Amino acid sequence: MPKLLVVDDDDAVRRFMRASLSHQHEIVDTAIPDEALALVLEHKPDAILLDLRMPRYSGYELCQTLSSLSATQLIPVIIVSGEAGEKTKQLCKELGAVAYFEKPLEVDQLLSFLDLTLKKRRVERRSEVRVRLNVALAISLETSSEAPAPEEVLTTTENLALNSFLCSVSTHFDIGATVPVRTVGPGGELVGTAKVIRAERRQFPLIRYAFRFVTKSGAWVLH
Repeated sequence: MPKLLVVDDDDAVRRFMRASLSHQHEIVDTAIPDEALALVLEHKPDAILLDLRMPRYSGYELCQTLSSLSATQLIPVIIVSGEAGEKTKQLCKELGAVAYFEKPLEVDQLLSFLDLTLKKRRVERRSEVRVRLNVALAISLETSSEAPAPEEVLTTTENLALNSFLCSVSTHFDIGATVPVRTVGPGGELVGTAKVIRAERRQFPLIRYAFRFVTKSGAWVLH
């Protein structure tokens, strides 16, 4: 049974989550956001349901922390909050959240999303073995008369897998954008085209991006 961690300081919300989701999921919950990271490391949940407004340690901060640590960054973080507005949703996306559900919660929608997300994650776990490896890459940028930019940005991977990699740059990429990627150095060549699947804010000016290859025309480090 998939395991969920619910982080919300409202007792009634946590009771509702447990009553609504426990027939399909094992539930671990806490009202204290400071404890959430320790619970994630202890229980290794398949997904995290996170409120935004909590005392001492906000959901924004916790989302950013979970997305930045190698031990937790692959766990889907789903925001469940009473805050509305596109700016809030966009910020959560940039901090690493995979979805945003407003309160009062539509349980059926959440259950459907969890089912699809966790099935996809199980497939990725079977097929993607991640390796901590520094590989120098050049990622091409689109240029325009309105926003001129260098043709390429140089970066180094933090970890990588057969069809994906993680790196940090100061350049902005839109989620869903596809970019050519090549290796740098002796024997460097075009690897293929990769799609931006996640962005996480780090210490200014760096942003961490997760890329997944959509086409490969050359050799990649793992094969």
